[in-house]
Amino acid sequence: MKKLIASLMSLGVLASGSLSWADALLINGAGATFPFPIYSKWFDEFHKSKPDVQFNYQSIGSGGGIRQISAKTVDFGASDGPMSDAQLEAAPGYILHFPTVLGGVVPIYNVEGVATKLNFSQKAIAGIFLGTITMWNDPAIQEANPDAKLPGAAIVVVHRSDGSGTSYCWTDFLTKISGQWAARVGKGTSVNWPVGLGGKGNEGVAGLVKQTPNSIGYVELIYASQNKIDYGLLQNKAGKYVICSSASVAAAAATAKMPHDFRVSITNPPGDDAYPASTFTWLLIYQNPPNKAKGKELVEFLNWMLSDGQKFAEDLGYVPLPASVVEMEKAAIGKIKV
Repeated sequence: MKKLIASLMSLGVLASGSLSWADALLINGAGATFPFPIYSKWFDEFHKSKPDVQFNYQSIGSGGGIRQISAKTVDFGASDGPMSDAQLEAAPGYILHFPTVLGGVVPIYNVEGVATKLNFSQKAIAGIFLGTITMWNDPAIQEANPDAKLPGAAIVVVHRSDGSGTSYCWTDFLTKISGQWAARVGKGTSVNWPVGLGGKGNEGVAGLVKQTPNSIGYVELIYASQNKIDYGLLQNKAGKYVICSSASVAAAAATAKMPHDFRVSITNPPGDDAYPASTFTWLLIYQNPPNKAKGKELVEFLNWMLSDGQKFAEDLGYVPLPASVVEMEKAAIGKIKV
């Protein structure tokens, strides 16, 4: 699976079939790496039902997806972080957000001599990424892990080098739990990281952590699982240490008040069982698509994604959309002018 994802990412995703590129209507998209595996599956399954439609998706990161849809060089974008008001205003037309699935961002680590799951308090995780906590045996980490034999080794922080919705989720979480982080760094798909090494894509961060002793980074859960990298529990708003899972991400989403434009943050929500670094991921589509034929197929795909498509989510490590969000989206699809 890992090799397949790597090869597809270098080439883009083309839903293949008996028709050639020239025979089919080709819909181009680009953006987030987190939903890449499920988008690959969806595009292939949708193509089976409609052989005359093919999707080509370049997994280049959420920042790239926002830039390309804003420049109209693709038919749709994809992002794990919603576009800002300024980005929407700068675009040459109104862009709609459509949530597709949910997931969680996890702290992955490679600590010599530690093979158990570590607990990260909000104070500790913010301090590590700020660079104010620099050693693995710092009391802020040890106190939450009394049975772990943490080494007196320097922490190597790894972060994304590209514009990333995964970074948006992670920095949004850090902004909510640390006033110092909010004042010094803030949230965004790209930020000025106080410390650390940069890796391109979720796969780049996972690879760097895997090969760098005493390192820590953040990736979407599916990439930690696929790469068999240790990941820890995060302390949530209720003070509980929670592992990222379908249930804990769903618990985070359950408290959200979804706005009509679907641009919502669900990091650090209330609830004992809620995972604090959870996020929706979105498709970005012009309300008035430049190509009406492609717009009609995107509308059909969105309706399919909200029904049959959701059935593939859990098997691929994602969390399906809440029923209430699905109903809101079905109504919002009618805004697309095709």
